[in-house]
Amino acid sequence: MTDEAYNAIIWNPEKKEAAKRLKNLRLKAARVGCDLSQEELAAKVGVTRQTIGMIEAGRFNPSLALCVAICRALGKTLNDLFWDEEGGV
Repeated sequence: MTDEAYNAIIWNPEKKEAAKRLKNLRLKAARVGCDLSQEELAAKVGVTRQTIGMIEAGRFNPSLALCVAICRALGKTLNDLFWDEEGGV
């Protein structure tokens, strides 16, 4: 991603929110695809249901360790759930 594209996303609140929602939708879709509730996923990764809900709602930025645990529980990669197509966060 070029610096110009990165800055356009970071400094444009609408684009930043849209990018955040896309990541959250990928996480939710993967969870639902595994037929897991937020509570079931939370139990698998050692957090509360509220934490999973906040991640999906874009109100919590999970640690790398939690991202890895979520990916393992859902059979996905970090790229699948948490990085955009151009390799950015």
